[in-house]
Amino acid sequence: MDPYRVIRRPHTSEKGHEYTQEHNTYTFEVDRDATKTDIKQAVKTLWGVDAKSVRTATMPSKLRRYGRVNGRTNPWKKAIVRLAEGQAIEALR
Repeated sequence: MDPYRVIRRPHTSEKGHEYTQEHNTYTFEVDRDATKTDIKQAVKTLWGVDAKSVRTATMPSKLRRYGRVNGRTNPWKKAIVRLAEGQAIEALR
């Protein structure tokens, strides 16, 4: 898979920022068909760092209202990537 299609965007949150500082982990929104191996290779290609471990979770859709119409958001896949010691993605710190 193309690494630019595997990783869609970084997922920023207060908890994710704390994990980045303390545990050297980064959270990304990834393609729903991407495997852990695809994600590891994409991180290596895009930023030149080694992923120590990758954890994934499929986030469910949520019910949302648009005026009088009920709708749902799209489900998405989250990847939590832990980097090797001494490595960092400076653009995302």
